Amino acid sequence: MKIAEIKEMSTNDLVERVEAEVVGYNQMVINHAISPLENPALIKQLRRTIARMRTELRQRELNNK
Repeated sequence: MKIAEIKEMSTNDLVERVEAEVVGYNQMVINHAISPLENPALIKQLRRTIARMRTELRQRELNNK
């Protein structure tokens, strides 16, 4: 997900999306531990996407104070 797409999302949508992505990430890591994924780079990509979303949430939090 691009940074521009993340910035366009509302805060509530962003929070819900982060929660959903974290659940998906955890499931992906578990699946990879049991049987290797076809493309393990997806784990890294998803982790970075989650970090981008959390960073945007934190920036919004700091700007509202």
